[in-house]
Amino acid sequence: MRRIALILALLAVAACAGDAATTTSGVEDATTTTSDATTTSIVTVGFPVTVSGDNGEVTIERRPEAIVSLSPTATEMLFAIGAGPQVVAVDDQSDYPEEVPITDLSGFTPNLEAILSYQPDLVVLSFVPADSPITEGLATTGVPALVLDGAVSIDEVYEQIHVLGEATGDLDRAQELSEEIRAEIAQIVAETGAAGEGVTYYHELDPFLFTATSATFIGQIYGLLGMVNIADDADAEGTGYPQLSAEYVVSEDPDLIFLADAGFGESAETLAERPGWEGMSALEEGAVVLLDEDISSRWGPRIVEFLRTVAQAVEMHARGA
Repeated sequence: MRRIALILALLAVAACAGDAATTTSGVEDATTTTSDATTTSIVTVGFPVTVSGDNGEVTIERRPEAIVSLSPTATEMLFAIGAGPQVVAVDDQSDYPEEVPITDLSGFTPNLEAILSYQPDLVVLSFVPADSPITEGLATTGVPALVLDGAVSIDEVYEQIHVLGEATGDLDRAQELSEEIRAEIAQIVAETGAAGEGVTYYHELDPFLFTATSATFIGQIYGLLGMVNIADDADAEGTGYPQLSAEYVVSEDPDLIFLADAGFGESAETLAERPGWEGMSALEEGAVVLLDEDISSRWGPRIVEFLRTVAQAVEMHARGA
């Protein structure tokens, strides 16, 4: 059910991709809190700030100290840029990194009362319409809601990291993170060389044969190595996430098969049980790769791990292993 919900969400993003996120910084602001025992000065540099998400422009008056993240990818980004201490609650699907404060909050069906129980000063969501009851409800209570839907490109991954850095006051680390990701990707691509050029592949999202084309951020990861996506010619509607027929996949006979649906119990063995699949080159040559479904579907910092897994498979294929 979780995988199906994700695919439906990705299809919705493909149908109406949002504008690229941008940010506008405000002036410096400082507040001082005083008690009988101590005096603490809290400097919130760069606030108020206005950022643009998929729900339009969002103004954040002060550096948020109680963030609720209802997006697993945003959660990973927040912790990666050093905003983890500011996060007080995450949804039930945000399971990385280990220290995330997981709750029973739902990112698919967010509940306003449950969210407000954590007294947030910023809520980050994905796949929520700008005029949804949850964003309108948060606006009514004065809590900024930032919607960051699925990235449609690798560049948009960097843009979302930047937006979160600006929104949380952790921009320096956000910029460093993007630079680190770029450098690691460049290194993997350089080390792999031309091994991936022309290698055909099939990326399976679920047993119903939904897949991702080169037009998606998933497909762009493979494209960095020069690989050829068998689904590109089958995406008549241009969604980026077409459903293929078994006959089509067999006829294309990809060099490599990547399974992002191991959670459904799919493996090389189960593929071989599908009618007509047992004679496919990838199965005969042991070129079926099991992917971590979270790493391969989230557009956050771990795209580097995704690319590294693909690169290793390509190198093994080149060696005939």
